[in-house]
Amino acid sequence: MAFSDLLEEVGGFGRYQWLHVTLISLPGLMMASQNLLNNFVSGIPAHHCSLPANQSLLNLSLYTQVDEKQLLRAFIPPDPSGNRLDRCSRFVKPQWHLLTTNSSANISELQTEGCVDGWTFDQSEFISTTVSEWGLVCSLRPLKQMIQTIYMGGVLTGAIIYGSLSDRFGRRIVLIWSYLQIGVLGCSSVLSSSFSVYCIFRFLNGMAVSGVILNGFSLKVEWIPTKTRTVVGTLSSFFFTFGQMILAGLAYWLKDWRMLQLSVSAPHFLFFAYSWWYSESARWLVVNRRSEDALKSLHRVARINGKPEVINKLTVEVLHSHMRKEIESSQSSFSAIDLMRTRGMRRISICLIAVWFSTSFAYYGLAMDLQKFGVSIYLMQVIFGAVDIPAKLLALGLLSYLGRRVSQVSCLFLSAVIIFANIFVPPDMQTLRTTLACLGKAFTSASFTTVYLYTGELYPTVIRQTGMGFVSTMSRLGSMAAPAVLILDEVWPALPSIVYGGAAVLASGFACFLPETLNIPLPDTVEDVEEKWSKGGFNFKRKEGGSEKEGGAPLSDACQHKGVANKEALPLKELKDTEEIGLNAL
Repeated sequence: MAFSDLLEEVGGFGRYQWLHVTLISLPGLMMASQNLLNNFVSGIPAHHCSLPANQSLLNLSLYTQVDEKQLLRAFIPPDPSGNRLDRCSRFVKPQWHLLTTNSSANISELQTEGCVDGWTFDQSEFISTTVSEWGLVCSLRPLKQMIQTIYMGGVLTGAIIYGSLSDRFGRRIVLIWSYLQIGVLGCSSVLSSSFSVYCIFRFLNGMAVSGVILNGFSLKVEWIPTKTRTVVGTLSSFFFTFGQMILAGLAYWLKDWRMLQLSVSAPHFLFFAYSWWYSESARWLVVNRRSEDALKSLHRVARINGKPEVINKLTVEVLHSHMRKEIESSQSSFSAIDLMRTRGMRRISICLIAVWFSTSFAYYGLAMDLQKFGVSIYLMQVIFGAVDIPAKLLALGLLSYLGRRVSQVSCLFLSAVIIFANIFVPPDMQTLRTTLACLGKAFTSASFTTVYLYTGELYPTVIRQTGMGFVSTMSRLGSMAAPAVLILDEVWPALPSIVYGGAAVLASGFACFLPETLNIPLPDTVEDVEEKWSKGGFNFKRKEGGSEKEGGAPLSDACQHKGVANKEALPLKELKDTEEIGLNAL
C-alpha cells in the first residue's frame, strides 16, 4: 500500500520509531503485573481456625511445656489427608488426650465446629493479602477467584468501549487517558475498606488495561514499516515477559497486598507524563479527514529521523494521492457489525474469535493457580516468566520464516499436545508435571505473541481498533472462564486439562483458514480486504504491469511522455522517480 512508501520516505524505522516503540512498550512491564496481580494480592496463606477467645497458645505452651504447633492438635483436627491441620474446622472442646503419643481416639467421632472466631494466618509467605484481611477462605474461598473474574470483566468491557472510542477519537488520546485511569484507580484501590469496594476498583482498572494494550499496539504497528513489524512486534512483547519476573520480585520484597498494589500502579503516572510526546497515527488521521494534522505528524517524524529534505516535497496533495482509496472510504462510518458484514471480514473474525478465546483460556488456566505446584509461588512466577523468553524467540523465528498462519497453528496445537500429555503423568511426579505445565504456558505465550501481531495485520485501518476490541473481548471471555473450569477437577482431576487442550486443538483448526500476511503491507479499507479475498488470499503487492499503482494516482493523468504535468499530484515515491528520470536524460 502507498502509505508504506510514505513511511520509508520519512525514514523507515528511524530514530522516531525507536523512541516511539520503546516508550509505548515500557508500560508492558506493568501490564503483566496488572493481569497476574491476583496471584499475590489474593494469595492464600496457610491458616487454621483461631482458638477460642479465652485460650492463648503462648500461655498454654508455657503452662504445659508443649510446643505451640503440637498444642494445636488439641484444638484443630487434621484434614482428610492427615498431613496437616484442617483449615475450616476446630474441636468444640479442647481434646488434651490427643497430645499423648499413644492416643488411639477416633478423631472422626469428636465434635467439631466452624471457625466461629475467625482464622489465624501464617505470615511467612504473605504478610497481608485480601484473603487474610477479609477472610476469603473456606465457604468464602470462591470470592478469591471472583476478584480475578471481575477484573477480567473490566478488561472485556474496556475492549468493547475503548476499541470503539479509539476508532472515533484516535489512538493517542484514549491511550493517554488509560494511563491516567490506571494510575489514579490503582493507587486509590489501596484505600479499599471492603471486598466490594476493591472489586469495583479492579473492574475499572481492567477497563483501562484494555485501553493501554489495544491502543498501544495499534499506535505502534501503524507507525512502523511492513518489513520490521515481525521483529518489533515480537521483541516489544518481551516487556510483558520481563514484567512477570518484576512482579515476582516486587511481591517477594513487599509481601503486603496494599504496598504491592501501589507499586504496580504508581508508575503509570510517569507513562501518562511522557505519553503526550506520542504522535497520533497518520493513517487514522487521514481516514478521519484530518489530513493537515496527518501531514504535521509526518513532517515531525521526518525531522526526528533526519530527513528534512522530505518535508518540502511532502504536501497534502501528495498525501491524498497516496491514500486516495482510504480517504474515499472515510466517508463511511464503521461498527462491529462491519466485522461480519462481508465474506472476507466475516471469515477473519470467526477464525480470530476461536484463536483469541482458546489462547487466553489455556494461558490463564495455567498461569492463575501457581500455588497448586507445591513450590514457592515467587519461584513459580519467575519460572513462568522465564519460559516466555525462549518461547517468544521461537515465535520470532517461526513468524519471520514460516509466516503467521503456520506459527499460530503450531503454537496452539503443541500447547494442546503438552496439556494432554500432562494428564498421563502421575501426581507424585511433581517435577515432570511442573515442567510440562511450563512448556504448555510457553507455547500459549508464543500463541499470544503471534495473534496480537496477526490480528493487527488482518484488520484494515478504518476498523482495526474495533476489530482488535472485538476479538479481545473473546479473549477476556476465555480468561474469565478459565478459573471456573478448575472447579471441574472435583468431578474428575483430568477434566480441566481435557477442556483446555480440546479448546486449543479446535482453535488450531480455525487458524488454518486465516490468510497469510508475512511481508504484506497493512490493509487500510474493507475493500482492500475483500479484493484480496476475491483473489484467493491476501496479496497486497502493487500492480507492476499497469499504468496505475494501487493507492496512488494514475500515471497516465500525471505524466506525459516522462514529463511531469503536476508534480504535487504525484505520489512521493513516483515524484522522486520522475526527477531521477530527468537527471538521467541530461
